[in-house]
Amino acid sequence: MKIKYLYTIVALMIVVLLTIAAISSNNLTDKKSNKDIIKFSHKKHSEVSACADCHTNATSSTSLKDRLLPEKSVCATCHDVNDENQCNTCHYQDKYEPLMKKTSQLIFNHKIHLENQNVNCESCHKGLTDVDYSIEAKNSKPSMNTCYSCHNDTAVASSECKTCHISTVNLLPQDHKSASFMKIHKFKSQEANAECQMCHQNNFCESCHISTTMIDEKNTSKDFVTPYSPHNFIDNTKQQNITRVHDLNYRYTHGIDLKGKTTECQTCHQTETFCAECHNTSGGDYALAGMVPQSHKMANFVTLGVGSSGGQHAMLAKRDIESCASCHDVQGADATCILCHVDNDGIKGTNPKTHIRGFMNSFDDGDWHNDKGSICYTCHTDANARPDGIKGVGFCGYCHK
Repeated sequence: MKIKYLYTIVALMIVVLLTIAAISSNNLTDKKSNKDIIKFSHKKHSEVSACADCHTNATSSTSLKDRLLPEKSVCATCHDVNDENQCNTCHYQDKYEPLMKKTSQLIFNHKIHLENQNVNCESCHKGLTDVDYSIEAKNSKPSMNTCYSCHNDTAVASSECKTCHISTVNLLPQDHKSASFMKIHKFKSQEANAECQMCHQNNFCESCHISTTMIDEKNTSKDFVTPYSPHNFIDNTKQQNITRVHDLNYRYTHGIDLKGKTTECQTCHQTETFCAECHNTSGGDYALAGMVPQSHKMANFVTLGVGSSGGQHAMLAKRDIESCASCHDVQGADATCILCHVDNDGIKGTNPKTHIRGFMNSFDDGDWHNDKGSICYTCHTDANARPDGIKGVGFCGYCHK
């Protein structure tokens, strides 16, 4: 039994070692290039010959599966391949293996492009006359922009991905795979080398940004359209309909998303202009003032003391508490509110009025009678404020005499 167990371990070790060797071999192959096999200079050869003189199969090639690298017989038209004393002119010592042909995931017909499209080799393969090896040239292979000069839905050529790509599965750029891409795509699209239009049409953006061509730099609320407003034009720029992104009540709840960082406002909005319309005084410094609304900076926004009515903030809260809730937790978790709205002595009339008149009429048997976690105990904090409190004392004494 022990021998069988030993053989099993040895067999597993052999499998593991072979697997590691295979992976290492593949990695070495991937990193290896023809630069390691042969000495060559495109710069020198271009002075005495044309591209097709060496790449003889390119002019008749209809597929990238064809071998387009020069064969030994092509080299023999200029080099004396039978002179053993000249081998080191091109070959490294004891390296006489054939050039490697890399596989391609593209569909391309050299013959059609050269014969029918009025292009030459240098139209796509740029900079080869300045380097030795093709991999040293920055634009040895055509960029998407080069292809798009013809493949742009004109009569010349289609811009469908499948026209040139064998498989579209792996075409998604790496930065698109980031979990935060929806938050940062605005900034990516503004980079100098951004090529969004290579894959996306304007109507792709409209799946979220209806009727928009580009977010205006000023980016104020006037540049956006709500469903119940007329669709006007400002400075010949299309306005943006926001219904696909935010619901109609979002003005009152957006602060929750902002504080929770569930979304990144800057993806679409220039905060210095868009947010500042409500969250900054006229001519104020947004960077210093932050997100405080203009109303909060008025002298009578908060008035202290019993009977003072609380100032404008009380009036605004009574009119629309949802607006307060977009930034403040009105259930008591926000320290800003409970600095004043707190009853720590259990004596009526000694603290700012919080509840509206007739507040208790809507309760038959409140949860504060049996639940220590009742929201009431967030603000009512006197020693007797508890479900098993003493009748007639403190919080309980407000009703139970």
